[in-house]
Amino acid sequence: MTNSDIADLIKLYADLYELHGGNPFKIKSFQAASFRIDKLPITLFGKSLEELEKVDGIGKSIAEKIVEINTTETFKELDDLLDKTPEGVLQMMKIKGIGPKKVAHLWKEIGIENIGELLYACHENRVAQAKGFGLKTQQNIIKQIEFMFASANKFHYAKLENTATNLIEETQSFFGTIDEGGMIADISFSGELRRKCEILEQIDLIVAVCDTEEFKNAFLSSDLLQEIKVDGDFIVGKVQETIPVKIFISEENDFAKNLFLQTGSQKHIKELGIGNYELGSETEIYQAFKLPFIEPELREGTFEIEKAKENKLPKLIELSDLKGILHNHSTYSDGANTLEEMAVYCKELGYGYLGICDHSKAAFYASGMKEDTILKQHSEIDSLNKKLFPFKIFKGIESDILNDGSLDYNKEVLSSFDFIVASVHSNLKMTEEKAMARLLKAIENPYTTILGHPTGRLLLIREGYPINHKKIIDACAANGVVIEINANPYRLDLDWRWIDYAMNKNVKLSINPDAHECEGYHDMYYGVCVARKGGLTKEMCLNSMNLEEISKYFQSRK
Repeated sequence: MTNSDIADLIKLYADLYELHGGNPFKIKSFQAASFRIDKLPITLFGKSLEELEKVDGIGKSIAEKIVEINTTETFKELDDLLDKTPEGVLQMMKIKGIGPKKVAHLWKEIGIENIGELLYACHENRVAQAKGFGLKTQQNIIKQIEFMFASANKFHYAKLENTATNLIEETQSFFGTIDEGGMIADISFSGELRRKCEILEQIDLIVAVCDTEEFKNAFLSSDLLQEIKVDGDFIVGKVQETIPVKIFISEENDFAKNLFLQTGSQKHIKELGIGNYELGSETEIYQAFKLPFIEPELREGTFEIEKAKENKLPKLIELSDLKGILHNHSTYSDGANTLEEMAVYCKELGYGYLGICDHSKAAFYASGMKEDTILKQHSEIDSLNKKLFPFKIFKGIESDILNDGSLDYNKEVLSSFDFIVASVHSNLKMTEEKAMARLLKAIENPYTTILGHPTGRLLLIREGYPINHKKIIDACAANGVVIEINANPYRLDLDWRWIDYAMNKNVKLSINPDAHECEGYHDMYYGVCVARKGGLTKEMCLNSMNLEEISKYFQSRK
């Protein structure tokens, strides 16, 4: 169990306890413990009761629950509440914008016990008339439910990539390679998984074998998948009980052809037209079309074939091209690791610089920094820069874009930073007109260096606020503002579909992890995945600059 897993169970208990009318003091205690546990820099798994009680913010009662969680992956009080709560009501609690108290009212006072009944009640306008709701809340509930339905049975790329990698390793181990006297000649990701799409509905794989029928029969007798069956050239089933898997079984000699056909989108394959697929590699297949090799991430049928024909395919950015990590948080705001820990780990990973961007004071819910805290942080940065030389920490801030579009802090404070990431964190339920006015004013602010996560979206959780991407990119071009590709796999915002347009407007992109702990740096990989899908080159990526180059860039913006 990770700290996040433990925190989620503690939070679930707090929500269910509130749903059932529990003691407010105890509810707040469990909510605070959940928040604290999720931010801890040390792992709680395997610790004894005595060790847990010594952890700041964890009392005896919570420590006892954690010991039980580490042993059974749950605890009795939580199970008791789950037994008392209908499954449909649990699903209702996942709707953003209505907390446990409102769900309790819907359930116990109106008699609504599932999301379907709730949606129907909204369309009959019964929810708007209920105490504490209103028309605006009802409209938000409808929107959230429709979004949940649209997102059902979909998964983040980061989750399925790890699962698919494990499945490949297990399959290779189970059947062995042909070179070792086994059955597998080759095995690979395919479909949307190989194209690194940010949202997936299933794991697509392709495996090359000498005898397809023999392999199918052998696979059916394995326990690698649940609900396993053969469907033509495919083996289908599930892993972890909920994740669909589709494996194409290819003859060894046809592997390149089938890998090619099973990777590209339908639009990509259709635009290529009829060609000679009976060749030994994907490179040779593209050469038969008189085209250079097109990377799997690009094969969406957007701009890649036209650029390939004109010999203008971009040389896609690599993770190794990134020289520093910008937009990160420390314990100065809501991060789990100290500034020094964040810097040292960044240096250990081989990067040349770190941009620390703790939250500004308007983000009080995230312990945003007040002016005196900024002075303290800047003093520590100066000391660490001497200690860690030639590695450098840049003085950044994630300044909230306030409701009127202005940046948090006055000009004197803003001018003290090396660079500023401007982001929206509050009042996210905006019309396009309001969102655009707010963002455009921030972009035009001379202190804005980078526009952070431009739509505020959380994939499969929350839609972003509506914006006109072209106008936002055009404004960034006019004002010399960089646009962030937030690498957190739940964000991946700016959407990769707008990267090519941004580059055509000479707008640089910055791949930022928005890391709130040291491990968050590894999300840079997912940022690179979507950056490559959009065709980003290292020349158009801000943090592919080396330390000297980016120092001059930041200085030129002041």
